[in-house]
Amino acid sequence: MSAASGYSKVQTETTGEKSSFSLDTTLVLFFLALESGRTFSRMSLDNILLLATLLTIIVLPYFLVPGEKPNFSTWVFGRSLIASFAMLLGMMFQKSIGVVLPEIFKFVPMTLLILTAMLSCYIQFYGFLKLRLVK
Repeated sequence: MSAASGYSKVQTETTGEKSSFSLDTTLVLFFLALESGRTFSRMSLDNILLLATLLTIIVLPYFLVPGEKPNFSTWVFGRSLIASFAMLLGMMFQKSIGVVLPEIFKFVPMTLLILTAMLSCYIQFYGFLKLRLVK
């Protein structure tokens, strides 16, 4: 454990910046919950898998945060609030399709989810593969 904290300290000193790791995973969480809320009315296997993925995205990034970690319960509570709000927005979005918005807009949450997931993967791989100078 001390080796991991030592690594994150060296990483912060070497790069000269604090990591904003949870921003990209929070965006993925938001759009995943938005899509989950949009498809919430029908319960099928794909929705069960979507909810399992949502729970994983809520909890898993806590264990990947470098450096000093916040309290686990506050971390999960905050991310659960974001997911709940996005699911509520997704449900409202589904009700507005065909009434306020054209039918083609029903694909927007999944499109934004795919784009943010690709961006998040790029940011994570860049952080893993970035060359760090040794002092």
